[in-house]
Amino acid sequence: MQNEHVNKSKRIAKNTVILYFRMLLLMAVSLYTSRVILSTLGVDDFGIYNVVGGFVALFAVLSKSLSSACSRFFNYEMGKGRSSKLEKVFSSSVWIHLFLAIIVAVLGGVIGAWFVSEKMVISPDRIYAANWVLVFSIVTFCANLIAVPYHAAIIAHERMKTFAYVSLFEGFAKLGISFLIIVSPIDTLIFYACLLCLLQFSVNVMYFIYCRRSFVECRTFMTLENGVLKEMMSYASWTFVGTSASILRNHGGSILINLFFGPVANAARAIANQVLHAVDGFVSNFVIALKPQITQSYSSGDRSYMMQLVYRGAKFSYFMILFLSLPILLNTEYILNLWLKKTPQIATIFVQLTLLHSMIESLSHPLITAQQATGKIRNYQLVVGGLQLLNLPIAYIVYKMGAPVESFFFVAIGCSIACLIARLIMLRTHVKLDALDFTRKVILRVVVVSIFSALIPILLKSMMQLSMLTFVIMSLSSFIWTFLVIYFIGCDKGEQEIVVKYIKKLRDKIKN
Repeated sequence: MQNEHVNKSKRIAKNTVILYFRMLLLMAVSLYTSRVILSTLGVDDFGIYNVVGGFVALFAVLSKSLSSACSRFFNYEMGKGRSSKLEKVFSSSVWIHLFLAIIVAVLGGVIGAWFVSEKMVISPDRIYAANWVLVFSIVTFCANLIAVPYHAAIIAHERMKTFAYVSLFEGFAKLGISFLIIVSPIDTLIFYACLLCLLQFSVNVMYFIYCRRSFVECRTFMTLENGVLKEMMSYASWTFVGTSASILRNHGGSILINLFFGPVANAARAIANQVLHAVDGFVSNFVIALKPQITQSYSSGDRSYMMQLVYRGAKFSYFMILFLSLPILLNTEYILNLWLKKTPQIATIFVQLTLLHSMIESLSHPLITAQQATGKIRNYQLVVGGLQLLNLPIAYIVYKMGAPVESFFFVAIGCSIACLIARLIMLRTHVKLDALDFTRKVILRVVVVSIFSALIPILLKSMMQLSMLTFVIMSLSSFIWTFLVIYFIGCDKGEQEIVVKYIKKLRDKIKN
């Protein structure tokens, strides 16, 4: 059993490293692409694209709940070793997502056209372009929706190289699009939305072909069973509560900000989200590599290994974001001016609060996966989903009272802390997780690491005049100091041994 755990841990590490190398390259490409797009489209069009796309993404409240069900059942059946049931899960998933895509296309077109034309704060001369953005966003969304079962199959089989290769193609294609729109033969915003739609369709075709060739269960979608359909829909219906809260918080928040503060505020939030995606991508790669093994460990009855993954997953998810975010938090305005040259004034505080919110959220990722693995999600979703749903009404009330635009993020941070507490309390019953032990070994440790990690960077910032040279010195010092604090304070002895082992292994590979 111990050797099996070691092999599983190595697989997590290998998959995480593969996804990290992909992310490093994509991050550089994405940041430069955003700069070119913002410069070409302008602040208003950039904001319009993101808020209209945010409206379409509201329909993801349906797809995310089904996607979660699809991934959970895939991993659960793989842990049980039931290949025949796996084929039925895949077939059911395909039909469910096809049906949902038709519903989204109809409702999105009708409701979206009315909302964009009548309710959104958009200049009258840009309504025509915004409606075309809506059309292309709906087509893109539906293409992604139909591809969900294929994504779930790749993750369940832990074929992370596939994600790496396809994502690299997608990243460089987006870079090409950012240059193509400079010479657009039609309206630049419409041309940009059209090219992104074609790109996403091409990417999903790649996933479809790969899965058909690689996995037996993906070669047919005619094997249906009412019991599987009913089980998946029951799970998805309860997941809907939590998923709707998350989607409404993120994309509903963009619409709320638009209604009170206009497209420029949306552009600032889009910039903050670009920074977040660059940083958060590293953590999401780790979580993607971790999820299959948490669920499969639960279904196979290996609870001790599952709890080990949950504890370490929560702690290292936080450490990864802290490691990358600290230099950004201390030099946000300088980085934004260096990156984009001209940005909305409120972008700085948006970026800082978005990163702080992401740190808190990172502690919950493995907890969510552990809860989903059990399949007992009704009470969990009612409580946690209910707390998340408070984001939007509370933000609306504080905006009505005259609060500044950044108040939305303070509301989101408060709700995330409440959700974390609720998850710990509920998981005591479902997976016998000791909430006090988790607080001591994970939460208190990451708080201490955060405090100590900030000391040296803050001291250097107070002593140095900010320039490119001093920014590089401060960033490198921050990375080195934060790594040492994480190693000596954040890691226990077993984790320190793992780190030393992999450093030695990497050193030997470089020598050879």
